Amino acid sequence: MSRIGRQPIPVPPNVTITIDEHNNVVVKGPKGELSRQFPPRVSFERQDGIITVRRASDDGEDRALHGLSRTLLANMVTGVTSGFTKVLEVQGVGYRAQLQGSNLQLALGFSHPVIVNPPEGIKFNVEGPRITVEGIDKERVGQVAANIRKIRPPEPYKGKGIRYLGERVRRKAGKSGKVGKK
Repeated sequence: MSRIGRQPIPVPPNVTITIDEHNNVVVKGPKGELSRQFPPRVSFERQDGIITVRRASDDGEDRALHGLSRTLLANMVTGVTSGFTKVLEVQGVGYRAQLQGSNLQLALGFSHPVIVNPPEGIKFNVEGPRITVEGIDKERVGQVAANIRKIRPPEPYKGKGIRYLGERVRRKAGKSGKVGKK
């Protein structure tokens, strides 16, 4: 049995979960609403504020979907109650980030500023060199943060670029001096 898949999902009292016969799950909470289509091989059982995920058989694919479905549903519940955040850091001389309305404007050493429009459900915050990406969908928050990092990833010689908070960039030695020929 999957260790992750058999863990129960506690549902807070301010969250409502609707599951129809085609495994469409809608989770509504104080921060918003998320919906997802789950495969027919998994089923959900509800018992006084707790949801458990069951699988149809012990096939390899069913076992894989079991833990995945449980994690996805738990992330939906967490997202509508508290939300998710990813923090990025901008490092480099002259590199900066600022908000322009709801858009993110980045000065990253290009000949032009880079403007990032937030997709639906995503909000940006900028405090000094830190960019915070917030939202209720964990997958979307992570993808937007990865797309921002991809604009100017940290380079290994000086460490300039956009990195996740706490990310360690492996540094390389630069060129060594010219060695005289004999």
